[in-house]
Amino acid sequence: MDDTYYTINLRTQHEIKVRGSRFLAEVVPVEQRSEAEEALAAIRKEFHDATHHCYAYRIGSKGELYRLHDDGEPGGTAGRPILAAIDHLSLTNVLVVVTRYFGGTKLGVGGLARAYGEAAASVLQAAGRKTCYRVAYCEVRFPHEYTSAVMRLVAHHQARIVETSYDDQVLMRIEIRTSMAERLRADLVESTRGQLLLDPP
Repeated sequence: MDDTYYTINLRTQHEIKVRGSRFLAEVVPVEQRSEAEEALAAIRKEFHDATHHCYAYRIGSKGELYRLHDDGEPGGTAGRPILAAIDHLSLTNVLVVVTRYFGGTKLGVGGLARAYGEAAASVLQAAGRKTCYRVAYCEVRFPHEYTSAVMRLVAHHQARIVETSYDDQVLMRIEIRTSMAERLRADLVESTRGQLLLDPP
């Protein structure tokens, strides 16, 4: 199972100039649509005197949510090439805004698309790419004497204990890469000799 996805390392700005026009590109890490809209509003406010604020974003560990906007440029000349730059690097959870200050010379449809695509590609290249993993969660309940064994297995599988509570038994909530979840569950049952309850099964 492929549980990897890619996003950017950090928020970055980069500017290019094409025949007098300035294209100021900014990439912002976002995980929700509301974050993207807030970041976009802040950039529009900061560069309120610009001619256009064109953008695209893709969100979700599978990149399922996306949006693009030409902001008054001819249809397909801005948002689409920005999104294409994001997709070329297989990125998600990113917003790219390209702010244009018109320099007096029209670039034509092809020229605009190239400029917006180049601006987006350059800022994404500058931001760098990092690998992330889709994760699963499971809750396990077991007798206290198995605590050390469970913690060793969690560490061995590079999982993370999110929460632990102690009562008559130990209750743990564990986060793990999706591709490794079934193996961890099987090993936990074996190491506790079946004295462990799993939720979800």
